[in-house]
Amino acid sequence: MNDVDLPTALCLAPGLLEGKVAWITGGGTGLGRAMAKRFAGLGARVGLSGRRLETLRGVADEIAAEGGQAICAPCDVRDAAAVDRALERVRTELGRLDILVNNAAGNFLCPTEELSPNAFAAVVGIVLHGSFHCTRAAGRHWIEQGHPGAVLNIVTTYAWTGSAFVVPSACAKAGVLAMTRSLAVEWARHRIRLNAIAPGPIPTEGAFSRLFPSEKIGEQYRQRIPAGRFGTPAELAELAAYLVSDAAEWMRGEVVTLDGGEWLRGAGEFNALLDAPDSMWEELRRRTGR
Repeated sequence: MNDVDLPTALCLAPGLLEGKVAWITGGGTGLGRAMAKRFAGLGARVGLSGRRLETLRGVADEIAAEGGQAICAPCDVRDAAAVDRALERVRTELGRLDILVNNAAGNFLCPTEELSPNAFAAVVGIVLHGSFHCTRAAGRHWIEQGHPGAVLNIVTTYAWTGSAFVVPSACAKAGVLAMTRSLAVEWARHRIRLNAIAPGPIPTEGAFSRLFPSEKIGEQYRQRIPAGRFGTPAELAELAAYLVSDAAEWMRGEVVTLDGGEWLRGAGEFNALLDAPDSMWEELRRRTGR
């Protein structure tokens, strides 16, 4: 069984998001699609944003076929005016906004000395500027209306450590993390809360293949994960639904790591010894008299 096919225990109460309106960027594929479908299954009306209308329509049709409600509000999140128009469409067609999920992202592997300014700007524009544009638009709406709101940002575990070969993404995700924690304090008085999820490797169409270009490399990364497998979109969607729900109202500025223990293994100075042969441990025992 592939990791992506693993069954997920659904633990949230039916109707948890009943009556809520959620706006999800990058909603046409991968993690965005999984969150959109789970939110709709829990009763939310969902607005889907992204640059490709065809993929957004596909998800909206899936949600409708399962008895939910979703609309397409295509936009390039790098364009603040386009973001404002997308939000207005969501509000007009679905009603007052309650939830924003900043999921739109771009990333690729590249030695940093080979990066062009345009390549760096493209990733930062989508991830950091795009998250700011959407968050600012939703926040202004909530503050003007005196309505509470919840923002969920999808970051990454290297947002606080950095990572080689993905410098644009690391810089952008670190900025989104700082925004999450900054606004969790600044906007708390407006009853607006912000949290984030830092996922580890989760196979999705497109994005995963750009970061793990061969099965061999993918298997090497899988072996680094203490849980012994990659995550699934359904697992992330279940956590996301809880974090945007009223059940998590007192959680503010938190980043929940969902990575099968990968980050913790990489953080410890001697964690690499997990791969050491038995003969090394026998030699250590001999030297210490154990």
